Amino acid sequence: MSVKVGLISDTHGLLRPQALEALQGCDYLIHGGDIGKPEILDALKTIAPLTVVRGNNDTDDAWARDVPHQAVLRIGDVAIYTTHILADVPASLPDGVRVVVTGHSHRPVQQTRDGVLFINPGSAGPRRFKLPITVGMLHIEGDQVRGELIELALK
Repeated sequence: MSVKVGLISDTHGLLRPQALEALQGCDYLIHGGDIGKPEILDALKTIAPLTVVRGNNDTDDAWARDVPHQAVLRIGDVAIYTTHILADVPASLPDGVRVVVTGHSHRPVQQTRDGVLFINPGSAGPRRFKLPITVGMLHIEGDQVRGELIELALK
């Protein structure tokens, strides 16, 4: 079984068409927080089932109060833990967690720690400093997981 999970974070109210295009064909999507407005979630849900967490900027509106601070998506034997801020990841992860998805820093990065892939897809929203505009992808084949970071070509 081959599954593609699209990763997006830190849209801050801006859902670029390039991000939507990059996420087409995914089986699932994860938004790592700092969404900005509910219309972004509505648009993402038209692509694939969506798991979403609240970011530190998603606090003022009633819609954001229903968004959890952390979530777990299970695909077969692979569990993906998501929270917005890396420092909020618990030392003891739930059983089966093979991937941790975070956001917040706007820096795309992936690294493996103790057999767990930690991936931050970076920011797909407004540019911050000179950081790239990016999304991410998880490729799951059985119990194998590979991460990918994708820089969006802006016009």
